[in-house]
Amino acid sequence: MPSSSALSATVQAMLTPGKGLLAADESLPTIGRRFEALAIPSTEENRRAYRELLFTTPGLGETISGAILFDETLRQKTSRGVPMPEVLARQGIVPGIKVDKGTVALPRLEGEKITAGLDGLRDRLTEYRALGARFTKWRAVIAITGLERPTRMCIDDNARALALFAVLSQEAGLVPIVEPEVLMEGDHSLARCAEVTELVLLRVFDALAAHRVVLEEMLLKTGMVLSGDKCPEQAGVSAVAEATLRCLRRTVPAAVPGIVFLSGGQSADVATQHLDAICRAGNAPWTLSFSFGRALQSPALDAWQGSPANVAAAQAALQACAKRNGAALHAGARREV
Repeated sequence: MPSSSALSATVQAMLTPGKGLLAADESLPTIGRRFEALAIPSTEENRRAYRELLFTTPGLGETISGAILFDETLRQKTSRGVPMPEVLARQGIVPGIKVDKGTVALPRLEGEKITAGLDGLRDRLTEYRALGARFTKWRAVIAITGLERPTRMCIDDNARALALFAVLSQEAGLVPIVEPEVLMEGDHSLARCAEVTELVLLRVFDALAAHRVVLEEMLLKTGMVLSGDKCPEQAGVSAVAEATLRCLRRTVPAAVPGIVFLSGGQSADVATQHLDAICRAGNAPWTLSFSFGRALQSPALDAWQGSPANVAAAQAALQACAKRNGAALHAGARREV
C-alpha cells in the first residue's frame, strides 16, 4: 500500500494554486439526459469521444489539477489507444474515480435518500488503483423540504457511509473526496440552507473522526450556501460568500487541507461569480478550489453537439471556462499544503 507521504503528495498536486478539478463522472442516466437534450445518442462510443475531447484539450493541465472519472471512462482508451488515466497524467492532471453507485430511497423516510456502493468497495478500490486512479469521490445527497427534512436519520446514515468510504479509500492508498451535497432545489431561504449545511458538516466530521479517517489526507467537496432555486428572495453574491465561509469556519477542522466547491446546478457564470467572491474574502484555514461538472462542461458540450467537426470549438470553450475559474482562486484564499 502507498505510504502516507504518497497520499499527501496527491493532495498537494490536486491543490496546486490556480487549478481546480474537472468533474466528468456523470453516471450513464445523467450523461444520457444531457446528450438527449442536444439530440446526441448516448452510445458508448459517443461517451468515449466526448470524454476524450475533454481530456485532450490543449493546455488543460494549466488550470485543471485533477479529473473525476466514471467507471466506464476509467477503463476506456482514446481513438489512438491510450488509456484515459494516462492521457490525463500526460497533462499533469491527477486521475480520480467516482466510486458510489448512486442513491436509493431510505425506507419510511419519504423523499430522502442514501448513497449505495459500499458492498464490494474494498475490492473495487484495489482494482481502480491498478487502473490508474489516485483519488476517489463519494456523493451523498441531502434535500431540504420545509422544516421536517432532512431528518437526523438521513443525515447520520449518509455521514456513516461517507466515513466508511473515506477510510476504505485511504486504506487502499487513494485520497478520498468526501461530498455531502445539500441540494439547491427547493424554496428554502439562504438561512435555512446554512442551518442544514452546518448540521450536515458537523455530523460528517463526527463520523470521520469515529472511523479514524486521516483528515490531512482527504478533501471536502461541498456546495455553497445558496437560496433554494425556487425561493422568491435570491441572496446576492456577497451574501452567499459570507454565509458559505461562516458555515465552513464553524464546521470544518483546519486539519482538512482543502475544500473544493461543487457547482450544484448553478450556471457556469453564476458559479464562477460565487467562487470568486468566496475566494476574495480570504482568511480561510484551508485551500479553496473548485470541482465543477456542468459549470465547466456545459459550454463545451453545447459547442460539440456530437460532431467531430466541432471538437476544436468545444475544447476552446472548456479551456476558457477553466481559465475563468482558475483566475477566481485568488492567492489570499490559499494556504501552503
